[in-house]
Amino acid sequence: MSTSATRIVLVEDDEELAELVAEYLRDSDFDVEIIADGGLAEEAIRSTDPDLVILDLMLPNKDGLQICRDLRTWFHKPVLLLTARSGWVDEIVGLELGADDYLGKPVEPRLLLARVRTLLRRSELLASRTTAEGASKLRIDPVSRVASLGGKELDLTDAEFDLLAYLKEHAGEQLSRDTLSREVCQTDYDGLGRTIDVRIGRLRTKLGDYAKKPKWIKSVRGVGYLFVEHEE
Repeated sequence: MSTSATRIVLVEDDEELAELVAEYLRDSDFDVEIIADGGLAEEAIRSTDPDLVILDLMLPNKDGLQICRDLRTWFHKPVLLLTARSGWVDEIVGLELGADDYLGKPVEPRLLLARVRTLLRRSELLASRTTAEGASKLRIDPVSRVASLGGKELDLTDAEFDLLAYLKEHAGEQLSRDTLSREVCQTDYDGLGRTIDVRIGRLRTKLGDYAKKPKWIKSVRGVGYLFVEHEE
């Protein structure tokens, strides 16, 4: 994949449809990677870090709704669902699980392209608004255990508050998952657990952080995370 073009992961097991959609999107200058197995979707999305995911609901080994649910613990860019099922129940469930839009099959390529462009514009607008609001308004009160951003109280669980407070206290330091597990969760990191990553993902969402260009919590490859303290 090119590093300059907008990246899309298409999770679809219908080979003919997947190739049709991918070819249409590539003609519009998108980089598209096709994943045909639901069980491989999350790993592929992690490694690719796409700008948008197109996700079929009916997939082998892991269905699209479960994939969407799992993605929303850490992936904060647009997710567009596709399905051949009829009725509104799946649409509501999918949107409640965090999908950004929904299209039924058969897919009209021009409509799909229009939806993709709309979702990407919305994502970019959110990122620009987050930047424009400024990043120097985060307040943490350890006594009342309240954190606020731009004067608005953040709805954090106790575990999320503890993690955010620790990150802010150690701003500018590269913190490993092992360190965060021991110091925040009081457990040793076994190298496999995703607890820290899940909590980081939720914190990013609540801080309005843009995963592609994070302002608060940056990922450090091979290490863990780094919290950026902005000047007042």
